[in-house]
Amino acid sequence: MKEITLKIERDESGWLVASWDAPNGQGGITTQGHDLRELQDNVKEAVLCHFERGEAPSTICLHFVNDPVLATA
Repeated sequence: MKEITLKIERDESGWLVASWDAPNGQGGITTQGHDLRELQDNVKEAVLCHFERGEAPSTICLHFVNDPVLATA
């Protein structure tokens, strides 16, 4: 597997939650973070922990279910 795409949603408490379901019902990955920076770090760690050494995908895509909004003030 060269690429993996995790779905990103914000939960009721404001945390960003990333999830991925493995094909054929072979488990999956779920992690969270207070902000995007923390989530990115946690996603990388979770992906590396999920796959055997040398089997981890080289690309991790984040698919935001809702588009992020940036405040200017």
